Amino acid sequence: QVQLVESGGGLVQAGGSLSLSCAASGSISSNYLMGWFRQGPGKERDFVAAIDWTGTNTYYGDVVKGRFTISRDNAKNTVYLQMNSLTPGDTAAYYCAAKSIYRRAPYYQRESYNYWGQGTQVTVSS
Repeated sequence: QVQLVESGGGLVQAGGSLSLSCAASGSISSNYLMGWFRQGPGKERDFVAAIDWTGTNTYYGDVVKGRFTISRDNAKNTVYLQMNSLTPGDTAAYYCAAKSIYRRAPYYQRESYNYWGQGTQVTVSS
């Protein structure tokens, strides 16, 4: 079993930055790719970014590419999402998720992920 706990959300002005963390506990290992998704009010839960165990391979949604950076510290069992140049369109609840590498499913689909955190709210004011 894997438990994921997000932190770092809050209120920030447009153009600002925010850093999210996702602390993993339980059987987290090299068998999991880690991802971030977000869900705005009345919207679907959309893919934001993902990273493999080594950190060598990272993937980003088109809307955040060039502004957000995903990273991980395996010694701390923690995944990070650095968000820069934030806009009101980035306002959403942000969720951390873990996907088994043995699940043959796309990293950008929420249905592919095995475990989810409770989410942390990010609000960007104009």
